[in-house]
Amino acid sequence: MEPLPAPSPTSVRIAGDHYQWLVAWEGCLALLRENAARSDNPVVSVGVELDGVGNLDDVVLLRRTPPHTYTQVKYTVDSSTPVNEEYLTKPSKDGGPSVLKKIAKAWRTLTADGMPVDLVLSTNRAPDAADPLVAVRDSRSQLLMPKAGLQGPRSALGAARIRCAAATGLSEGELRELLSVLRFDLARDQTHVQERLQLLMAVAGLQHDEHAVRSGADWVAKQVRAGHRTLTLDMVKAAVDTLGLRAGPARAVLSIATLKPDPVAGDADYAIDWVDRFDGPDDFTKRRPLAPATWTQLQTDIEAAPARLPLGTAAITITGSFRLAPAFLTGAAFRMVTGVDLAVLQRGQLWSTSEPYDTPQPPTIHEQPVDQGDDLAVAIAVATDPTEDVLEYLREQQTPVSKILVLSPPGGAKDRSIPDSVTANALAIGIRDVVRRATRLAPRIHLFIAGPMGLALLLGHRWNRLRPTVVYEDVRTAQGYEAAFTIQA
Repeated sequence: MEPLPAPSPTSVRIAGDHYQWLVAWEGCLALLRENAARSDNPVVSVGVELDGVGNLDDVVLLRRTPPHTYTQVKYTVDSSTPVNEEYLTKPSKDGGPSVLKKIAKAWRTLTADGMPVDLVLSTNRAPDAADPLVAVRDSRSQLLMPKAGLQGPRSALGAARIRCAAATGLSEGELRELLSVLRFDLARDQTHVQERLQLLMAVAGLQHDEHAVRSGADWVAKQVRAGHRTLTLDMVKAAVDTLGLRAGPARAVLSIATLKPDPVAGDADYAIDWVDRFDGPDDFTKRRPLAPATWTQLQTDIEAAPARLPLGTAAITITGSFRLAPAFLTGAAFRMVTGVDLAVLQRGQLWSTSEPYDTPQPPTIHEQPVDQGDDLAVAIAVATDPTEDVLEYLREQQTPVSKILVLSPPGGAKDRSIPDSVTANALAIGIRDVVRRATRLAPRIHLFIAGPMGLALLLGHRWNRLRPTVVYEDVRTAQGYEAAFTIQA
């Protein structure tokens, strides 16, 4: 593949503008969703290059009651300038104020009357892990405080704090105040922004493919060119209709994160954050709770979610990163009998429990005796066939099962064997019906799933009129699996 040529100044400017319009369209989606959900303090309008707010004018979310959110958007075409002390305090190329000094000036102006503010530096630049100040950024809050203020003046962190205060014309105390409200929204590559926008548009009941995202950003650009610096709810609603973006109902958001922080958690109606309570350094190795946290505690948190969402919620989108056992449990917590429509974004598609289908899809059935008791083991083999591993686990653990049913799509277990939501729902019903017939005399079900997370969610949603079910997680240890949850089905 031939390397791309160096971008021209014009192309850099165009790319930077488009990045800003994407961030502004994200604000428009917050405007839509928060008003549809009747939030306590919703966004009432979105400012783009708003007058009177200094250089924090790129995107402004004006709420019914302060604090308003003032965002400076910074785009770069390469990774040569990470966010660190030098980037924040270095004067501009023409000798003008540094990035942080401009933000400090705007902060003083915006808070002169004592009004609280929420400030954001949003950029595709990555944080510099070697920088004493930026390295203490909390990825959940995006703030440098309180850690940035903990060490004394002789430490590397304290010395960096003193230098930043001097470079911005603030006292050290004022710098601490600024850093307590200035969020560093970093490493937001355009691809990540696009993916987040697709999810937010799906949650808002809108078309959410790449074309739909671009249509929204282009509409923002058109408004700015026409001189409209404040975008109201009526304007955004009219744009949705004009652009043909409406696809379905707006949804409540339930965020569940066990592997890595969910970038949508701040927009969720209810969020469960177990990232620090799962064992492992990254989302590839995190598979079980880290003691003293337990599967039972996670089950309690997930099963409490229905009561934590707004009263009368009928449609919910699940966001976050979690494995198959929690996905199945989440579906079961909002079982079909509750009347709730669950949805999750699976490979860019919205898989919804309300998706219509013609007939259930009966799975292919393979049965193998175990002869260790009266229970039934069920292995869902979609992405891969886990039969040998499950059998080895059952025999090693002397699990009291009579046989194992291995259920797979008609075409067999393989990657992407379920192409869409319609197929997933039809297969989930087919699997449930087979298990119902097979468990009439079995006192308990032992369930193992190897397939897409969306199928696990849909299957849990339909898992009713069945025996009590033990759901297992593949924990990649010597024993292979671990009993995670017991569900009364």
